[in-house]
Amino acid sequence: MNKDLGRKIRDLTIELTGIRSVVGTREENNVVERIYEKFTNMKYFKENPNMVRFVHVKDDPFNRKSVLAIVKGKKGNSKKTVVLIGHTDTVGISDYGIIGEYATKPLELKDKLKTLSLPEEALKDLESGKYLFGRGIFDMKCGTSTLITMMEAFSDDVENLEGNLVFAAVCDEEGNSGGMLNVVPELVKLMKEEGFEYQALIDTDYMAPRYEGDNSRYIYVGTVGKIMPSFYIVGSEAHGGDPFRGIDPNHISSAILEEIDFNMKYADEAEGEVTVPPISLRQQDLKPEYSVQTARTSYLYFNFGTHSSTPDEILKKVKEGAKLAFQKVIDALNVEYEKYCKANNFPFEKLPWKARVMSYEELYNKVKEEKGEELDKALNELSEKLLKDENVDERVYALKTVETVHSMWSDKDPVVIAYFSPPYYPHIYVKGETELEKKLLDVVNKVITNAESKYDIKMKKFYPYISDLSYGAAPREANAIQSLKNNMPGFGVKYDLPLEDMQTLNLPVVNIGPFGKDAHKYTERLEEDYSFNVAPKLVYETIVNLLK
Repeated sequence: MNKDLGRKIRDLTIELTGIRSVVGTREENNVVERIYEKFTNMKYFKENPNMVRFVHVKDDPFNRKSVLAIVKGKKGNSKKTVVLIGHTDTVGISDYGIIGEYATKPLELKDKLKTLSLPEEALKDLESGKYLFGRGIFDMKCGTSTLITMMEAFSDDVENLEGNLVFAAVCDEEGNSGGMLNVVPELVKLMKEEGFEYQALIDTDYMAPRYEGDNSRYIYVGTVGKIMPSFYIVGSEAHGGDPFRGIDPNHISSAILEEIDFNMKYADEAEGEVTVPPISLRQQDLKPEYSVQTARTSYLYFNFGTHSSTPDEILKKVKEGAKLAFQKVIDALNVEYEKYCKANNFPFEKLPWKARVMSYEELYNKVKEEKGEELDKALNELSEKLLKDENVDERVYALKTVETVHSMWSDKDPVVIAYFSPPYYPHIYVKGETELEKKLLDVVNKVITNAESKYDIKMKKFYPYISDLSYGAAPREANAIQSLKNNMPGFGVKYDLPLEDMQTLNLPVVNIGPFGKDAHKYTERLEEDYSFNVAPKLVYETIVNLLK
């Protein structure tokens, strides 16, 4: 590998960081267009202009796009191909406050940060001179710059390249992964048209310490998944002055929150690696106005990490948890109601509530039995209305659908409906069960063993941060995918995944990223030595060995 590569990667990292590209804005295209320009100015792509192109995000209000570049080796006639991805967008810059204009200027930001009161560790790293600070420099302009520079290096020596490279610089990773979801079908199309034999999917997203004082560097073979179990809770309204005549959906919601939130019982494990526990992302009641009437409905949803559990298994687990929580509310209400009755010399009778939890699919089937085609007609009308409103996102669309189906049910007793809200990121567990999985594991082990480095480099099985790596494959168990589709309202309409294309790719994945700290914080920073001089060599060696 060219020794000058590290300097090139550093220069490009600073250049791309300087182009603001906050997710969900038109400015995302600015950095994408600069990357496209970089490729079109490379010798190989001047000679082969058809090997680089934009891939647009379908129906995107900002007309965002990704860049797809292909390098075909001329040594031999190998169809072996490695897929590389890196994202181009960043989170916002509001956390930088009064120094916001310098958030994307790494060389100037250092001095500006010295005027702020920084956390001790960040201040130490700033003073060390070993880190570059800036929004997106770590997550993930450095990783993307590494791959662009790598593509140029390989394209300059295609006579000695045996095999092929496909690189996608994708937009919208920090949002709904619109870039990667539109690139996946293109990858499948290329595979069929060119006869490419994909070996693995390599990402260079960021890599950070896993605990305080952690000095190891990690290569992750596989990635965590994410699913969003959600609950629509129907209580029974009552006057605020006579609350025991109803059951508060906020009470049930809070009990579900207490049962699931941060509870390691719901964390997913594989090969001794454990996900973070679920964390709630939203909880609110759905009462539209103020009155002295308790709410009738509420809802909440969780971020739920996965290593091995499929959607059907997760749905079963959270339904059991919700029922346990619901019953605790009923038991506690009866205890308090009995105290209330005794205090007022009222006769006590147990409250009438029953803990009921069902899936969206079960609810839909019950209402379908009662209403037949009327239900589907109502849902079609609702869908048309919601799709016209740009303010209705995928989560709200799912909620409104559940709300509508339940409203048509003759049963008005309290109940909890469990369903999934978008988005869904499949986990990819590289077990070594297929030839491609064995090869990737062998290659990574070899690369780590042969690495001449002062750093302690280790292989882990699951990249711990949600990323576009998830879309390199999809669960193949029929019941898992069916459960997802049947319990995610709006799937295929408001929210879609190229599941069949993901299953066709079925690639083992690996993340070999730069090292730094505090992604998504104003102290986001990149450690220069490992990121520019060591990680790129690991990426290079992994590519070369996969193509052998």
